[in-house]
Amino acid sequence: MNELISLQLDDCKDGMTKAVAHTESELTKIRAGKASPGMLDGIYVDYYGTSTALSQVSNINTPDARTIVVQPWEKNLLQTIEKAIMDSNIGLNPQNDGSIIRLAVPPLTEERRRDLVKKVKEETEKGRVAIRNIRKESNEAIKKLKNDGASEDEIKVGEGEVQKLTDNFIAKVDQLAELKEKDIMTL
Repeated sequence: MNELISLQLDDCKDGMTKAVAHTESELTKIRAGKASPGMLDGIYVDYYGTSTALSQVSNINTPDARTIVVQPWEKNLLQTIEKAIMDSNIGLNPQNDGSIIRLAVPPLTEERRRDLVKKVKEETEKGRVAIRNIRKESNEAIKKLKNDGASEDEIKVGEGEVQKLTDNFIAKVDQLAELKEKDIMTL
């Protein structure tokens, strides 16, 4: 196979791997009724004038399946962290006891579970779209290689490989979604 086509396929694979990883991280943020430190990933606090990730100014633990404990490294951050959690709108009420913040994760209602599954489907579709866009860009780049001496047959083989990668990565995204849906729907 043409070396330029091989390089294009490597770029395609890298891009699709990143798209799957991004989808996975977005799915992690959707809570499934069990406490997870990942639920607080998108929360930033004002740390001496700088917007800093919550995980970088505190320890975040899950002592049991229904509780998240946030222990700031500096006591003066307690109110700031508490406010950031409330403003993040993740549906958890922080309880500040003066040294740590406890978050009780309530069990999910059937209706809330269905809403979360819809959210999972939306994120999954975003992942699929990202992979398809990478496929489109890769195929266009491979077609342009005809000017650099790639034969019609090599281009066809390259496009076939891109399609195989696309199918493979979309299957991975679907598998992630299936696992997350199962996680959400189990009581």
